[in-house]
Amino acid sequence: MTDKKQQVMFKLMEKRKIAAVFSAVLLTVALGSLFTRGLNLGIDFTGGTLVEVGFSESVELESVRSTLAGTEFNEATVQYFGSASDVLIRVAPKEGKNSATISTELMNLLRGVGEQAELRRQEFVGPQVGEELTEEGGLAMLAALAMIMLYVALRFQMRFSAGAIAALAHDVIIVMGFFSLTQLNFDLTVLAAILAVIGYSLNDTIVVFDRIRENFRRMRKEEPFDVINISLNQTLSRTIITSLTTLLVLGALFFVGGEIIHSFSAALLVGVLIGTYSSIYIASPVTLALGVSKQDLMPVEKEGADLPDSP
Repeated sequence: MTDKKQQVMFKLMEKRKIAAVFSAVLLTVALGSLFTRGLNLGIDFTGGTLVEVGFSESVELESVRSTLAGTEFNEATVQYFGSASDVLIRVAPKEGKNSATISTELMNLLRGVGEQAELRRQEFVGPQVGEELTEEGGLAMLAALAMIMLYVALRFQMRFSAGAIAALAHDVIIVMGFFSLTQLNFDLTVLAAILAVIGYSLNDTIVVFDRIRENFRRMRKEEPFDVINISLNQTLSRTIITSLTTLLVLGALFFVGGEIIHSFSAALLVGVLIGTYSSIYIASPVTLALGVSKQDLMPVEKEGADLPDSP
C-alpha cells in the first residue's frame, strides 16, 4: 500500500466546515436575491419584440435611451450588438400593437439619433410562448437532475447520489443568484449554459467518486475521512488543469465574443468556477456526512463462491 502521508498534500477535508459556512452564505445571498429581486427575464420567457438597428456611424447608448425616454418605450432594454454602430432593443409586449407596428414606431424615433438608421431584424415572442418556455425550461432542469440522481445511484451508491445532487443544486442556485444580483439578461442561452454547467460539474464529481470507490476497495484499513481526502488530492491536479483550460476559453468568449453571447459566457464562467469548488467541498463532504463506508462499495460476493468445485 502506498504511504498515506506521501499522497496527502493538502488537508482538503479538514476545511469542509469552513466551506460549508461559505456555501451557506452564498446560497443565502442567492436565494434572497432570487426571492426579492427575481431574474431579468429575456423576451424568450416574458414575450415581446426584439429589434436590431444598424447605424452608419457609431452611436452612444445614452443617446438612444434618452430618445426613448418619455415615450411608451422608456422601459426598453438597449445594448450594443457586436459593434458600436449596431444596437439591439428589447421591448415588452404592448397591448393592441404587433411587432411590425412597434418596430416602425421605434425606427421613426431612432432616425433622430443617427443618420441612415436601418432595420436589420425584428422578432416577436408572444407572452403565451414565453410562459410555455419558462415552464418547459424548469421541467427540463428537474428531469435532468432526476436522471442524474438515478445514474449515480446505479453506478455508485445512494449516498454518492445525494452528494452529487447536492453539488448540482448548489451550482444551479448560485449561478441563478448571480444573474439575479447583477440583473444580467436571463434568456434561453443562459438556461442552456446552466444545463452545460450541470454536465461539467457532474463530470468533475464522477471523476472524484471513481477515485474514492477505487481507494475504498484498495485501502481497507483507512478511515472514510482519510480515503476521501487522499482521493481528492489524487484528482486535484486533473481538476485544476481542466478548470483552468476551460476558463481560458470562456474568458475569451466573455471579453471578445460580443454582446450576443455575453450572458451565456458569464453563466459558464461562474458555473465552472463554482462547479469545480462544489465537486471538492460539497459532493464529497455530503457523501461522508451521510456515512459512506467501504462496505457500501465492496463487490457483492456470490453465495457459495468459496466452495470447492464438485468432483
